[in-house]
Amino acid sequence: MSTDTNTRNVVVNRVIDAPVDQVWKAWTDSNYVKQWWGPTGFTCPVAEMDFREGGTSLLCMRAPKELGGLDMYNTWTYSQIVPMERIEFIQKFADQHGNQIDPTEIGIPSGVPRDVRHVITFKALNNPQTELTVTEFGYASDQAHDISKAGMEQCIDKMATIFDKDRQ
Repeated sequence: MSTDTNTRNVVVNRVIDAPVDQVWKAWTDSNYVKQWWGPTGFTCPVAEMDFREGGTSLLCMRAPKELGGLDMYNTWTYSQIVPMERIEFIQKFADQHGNQIDPTEIGIPSGVPRDVRHVITFKALNNPQTELTVTEFGYASDQAHDISKAGMEQCIDKMATIFDKDRQ
């Protein structure tokens, strides 16, 4: 993890029109994760979830063809799970086998940490709404922060549409 004291954190906060148990499932069930992981236009063909403290999930984010169609893999290694309240994990860029790689090897801008600590919190509001907060720690440049924030905002936008479809 970065020890630079000049790092910035990405914080995305959103009210989702779904109860906590459904928003929780969006982070823990591969069928849901495949629907939202990746910014607009990206797909998620792989979401091998090992959702337990000490477990490591493997996810693939596929760029659209017009952006080269590159498969970018991440692992999420869970350090704390408080059901329906909090998930903490370390995200690492990886190859298709889950072996860590340096993010700059696949064109990710410098300033993105090799190990990105994530804290996801869930707060029940008036049913059926959930306040979701995603915090990513340790970005060392404004560019890396801004790209990561835009990507996470787009992911959460995609997640919200899952629940819109479920209500129709």
